[in-house]
Amino acid sequence: VQLQASGGGAVQAGGSLRLSCAASGIISSVNNMAWYREAPGKQREMVAVITNDGIATYADFVKGRFTISRDNGRNMIYLQMNSLKREDAAVYFCHADTWNGSNWGLWGQGTLVTVSS
Repeated sequence: VQLQASGGGAVQAGGSLRLSCAASGIISSVNNMAWYREAPGKQREMVAVITNDGIATYADFVKGRFTISRDNGRNMIYLQMNSLKREDAAVYFCHADTWNGSNWGLWGQGTLVTVSS
């Protein structure tokens, strides 16, 4: 499985963006799929994770604003981001709990989200 994130861009505070992550392989065998983010000078942090059963867990700082979803049939995961704040600006990465060939955990390349006031 390889992951390709897209959908980032520039948005004003209060606006919305939808991130997509396309998997080259079948994600129906992967339990946890997640979105992380990394802001300049900060550590990468988990934003949201979704199980194969569709159970989603969110970081407190995005609860009520972001929604993670997955479409196993299309090998896609999504992150709908509403009511964006300046502090949401970061590079967003998708992640799969699967073997990457040498280690456990597969990362996609990031997509940049910038939020202006």
